[in-house]
Amino acid sequence: MTSSIRWRSWGSTLLCALIGGVLFSLLHLPVPWLLGPMIGVFIGSRLLKSWQPSWPAAAKNAGIMIVGYSIGLSLTVSTLGQIGQQLPSMITLTLLLLLFSMLIAYVLSRWTGIPFQTMLIGSIPGGLSQVIVLAEEQKGIDITVVTFLQVSRLMMIVIFVPLLVFSPLFGVDADAVSGTVVRSSGSWSALFPAILPFLILCPLAAWIGKKVRFPTAYLLVPMIMTFVLQLIGLHGPALPVAVLDVAQLLIGSSVGLMLHPEQLQRKRRMILLALGSGVLLIVFACIMTLVLMKWHGVSAATGLLSMAPGGMDQMGIIAHEVHADIATVSCYQLFRTMLIFIGIPPLVRLLFSRMNKDDAAESSR
Repeated sequence: MTSSIRWRSWGSTLLCALIGGVLFSLLHLPVPWLLGPMIGVFIGSRLLKSWQPSWPAAAKNAGIMIVGYSIGLSLTVSTLGQIGQQLPSMITLTLLLLLFSMLIAYVLSRWTGIPFQTMLIGSIPGGLSQVIVLAEEQKGIDITVVTFLQVSRLMMIVIFVPLLVFSPLFGVDADAVSGTVVRSSGSWSALFPAILPFLILCPLAAWIGKKVRFPTAYLLVPMIMTFVLQLIGLHGPALPVAVLDVAQLLIGSSVGLMLHPEQLQRKRRMILLALGSGVLLIVFACIMTLVLMKWHGVSAATGLLSMAPGGMDQMGIIAHEVHADIATVSCYQLFRTMLIFIGIPPLVRLLFSRMNKDDAAESSR
C-alpha cells in the first residue's frame, strides 16, 4: 500500500469515526466517543470498500496507553489493600465465568457441528489479541470463526453494557454522570509539567513490555508504571475530557474494523450464534453482578463492569464515564485478564493435545 493510499485509507476511517462520535453525542447516547466511532467505522467499512478503510496500530495503542494511565491514577496502596480482601470472590466468580463459557462452547459445538476446539477458543471471555494468537498456534482451528465470535461479543458488550448501566435497572442518572465526569476530569493548565515524567516513562515502559511479550503491554504496563510513579511521590494529573474522548475514538475505530462477516460461511447461522452466546454471557454477568453486590456491597454499575466479559480498556472507559469504582473494576478485569493470559493457554494446549490423541486412537482402530 503506497503512502497516499494509506493516508486516504486512514482518513476515511477517521471521517467515519468522527461522524459516528458526533452523531452519538448529539443523540446523548452513553459513551459516545467509544460507541459512535465503533459503529460508524463498522458501517463505513462496509460502504466504502473501494477506499480500503484501515487504522494504524500506533493510534490504537496510543488510545490504550491513555486508558492505562487513567486507570493507574485510581490505583493506590489503600485501594489495592481493599481489593485484596476480595480475592476469594475474584477467584470464584472468574472461574464460574470461564466454566460457563466452556459450557456454552460445548453446547454450541454440538448444535452447529463446529469443532469444540474452535468454539472453545472463540468463547474465551476476554484477551482478544492473545486469543487470536493462541488460535493461530493450534492446528485445525478456524481463525475466521474465532475472530468473528470474539469481536462480535466484544462489540455487543461495549454496546449493551453501557445501556444496561444507564438503564433504570442500575439507577445511574446520565445527566448527573455527565456533570460528575466534567468535575472529576483534569484541566489543560494542570497537565504541565506534572505530566512529563508519565508522558516519557509510560510509553517507554509499554514499548519494553511489548518487546518482552508482556500481556496487553500497552494497557497494563502504563497502568503499573503510573501506580509506581505515584507510589514514589510523583503526582499524576487527571486528563481533560477531550483527551479521554480522543482515546475512546482511537480504540473504537480499531474495534469497528475488526469484524468481517463477509468472510464467514453460513453467515446467518454464525451471526445468530454470536448474538446468542453474547447474550448468554451478558445475562450470566448480570447474575454474578447480583452475587458480587451481596458479597461486597458494591454498586450495581461497579459490579456489572467488574463482571462484564469485555476488554479491560473498554470497561475502564465506561467505569470512568459512570463514575463507578474504577479501582475495583480494574482489579477484577485485571485478575481475569491475567488468569486467561497465564493459565488458559497451557490448559487449552493440554486439552487439545489429549483430544487429538483420542481422535488419533479412534481413527487407528
